[in-house]
Amino acid sequence: MENIGLPELTSEHIEELCLIAEEAARAYILSKVPPKRVETLNVSADVELENGKPLTLTVEVELTLSPLMQNFAQKLADEAVKEAFISAEKYLRELKCRLQK
Repeated sequence: MENIGLPELTSEHIEELCLIAEEAARAYILSKVPPKRVETLNVSADVELENGKPLTLTVEVELTLSPLMQNFAQKLADEAVKEAFISAEKYLRELKCRLQK
């Protein structure tokens, strides 16, 4: 994710950022695969901070699909991570605008 020049974030902002990224990844997968074909879906997001400013956003997706769809699992997980970053960046840009007012 590119540096968008954010001010310091509160713990609530960071928690919301992680939640948005996780929900975006999960929603993306469930929009592409019927829930009954998903055997395992674990999504986690974490933000590393330095001096109160976000340094790194990490999103991990663990996905196991039914045997009929297993060939698509890794590609789908990778796409879900991209969607998570898109949603996280959108949130951060909106937050930057709100905090600068």
